[in-house]
Amino acid sequence: MVNNQIIDDRDTRQPALSPEDLAVLRENLREQRLFREDQLRQIAAVPSRTDELIQRRSAAQTEVRVKLAASARMVLADVEAALDRMAEGRYGRCHLCRRTIDRDRLMIVPQARYCARCQQVREAGR
Repeated sequence: MVNNQIIDDRDTRQPALSPEDLAVLRENLREQRLFREDQLRQIAAVPSRTDELIQRRSAAQTEVRVKLAASARMVLADVEAALDRMAEGRYGRCHLCRRTIDRDRLMIVPQARYCARCQQVREAGR
């Protein structure tokens, strides 16, 4: 006889992050936040010069600084969002499938919003 019960396929087999894991991840995120904030301050503090050679180089350097700043702001926003999820008790769950994000993945990318499978699907769709 076949059981007609609907099975929730969310991954509940993976253990929740331990309090020690969360403390390590929180500290990592805070360090990343400080690094990105400092990086943005340094980018903003680059002095402007009037020398012609420097001005030509400056256009390329300005473009690089703009891209670096945009990247730093994006990572900083991801870090802030991860810290918010942590504070709200929603940290470590995939935004798409709601499965637990693998501990090893979070240790490498603590601001991860998606499990490895959903991240691959998102990247393949680009």
